[in-house]
Amino acid sequence: MALGVFFKGLIIGFAVAAPVGPIGVLCIRRSLAEGREMGLATGLGAAAADAFYGGIAAFGLTAISNLLVGQRFWLGLLGGLFLCYLGIRTFTSEAATGTAETRNNGSLLAAFVSTFFLTITNPTTIFSFVAVFAAFGLAASPTYLSAATLVLGVFFGSAAWWLLLSTGVALFRSAMGPDWIRTINRLSGIVIIAFGLYSLAVSLGNRS
Repeated sequence: MALGVFFKGLIIGFAVAAPVGPIGVLCIRRSLAEGREMGLATGLGAAAADAFYGGIAAFGLTAISNLLVGQRFWLGLLGGLFLCYLGIRTFTSEAATGTAETRNNGSLLAAFVSTFFLTITNPTTIFSFVAVFAAFGLAASPTYLSAATLVLGVFFGSAAWWLLLSTGVALFRSAMGPDWIRTINRLSGIVIIAFGLYSLAVSLGNRS
């Protein structure tokens, strides 16, 4: 039973993480420009946030869910502004040298925290988990153990996607020179800024 719940969590985590959005663009760009470790750290931040929202859905924490959704304007505003900031930084960044300095623990932690923050500021993600859990017959996990097992599966499923993406993209890194990396930075920055502006527009639309 526990193994079956964990496996379902794996599928859910992988499915929720796979659609390409601003986090996917960041993961691809960082994997190409700064290496697989940076790309994976970026993805793991999103996986941790997915597990957080999956936990809220699995444990049936309605009060927390309502609180987060009730603050979706401010969370969306913060997330949109932060996306625009990251987009501008990405657009203006130079090609990384790929040395150990660019992959130190501080940089990896910053990559993790930035994407955790971006994912956590989208509280409507919880609705995705509620809907998918219902489709799998997991809308209300009967025990704390099964709920915890499900959340663990969600994390590892999401992490598996980011590992595949960052590793696959990083394989092309050695074939790209500084000019290519610079071009990728510019294009990624524009896409991330566009996601940020869209998030701001949605938040302001919900406010009115």
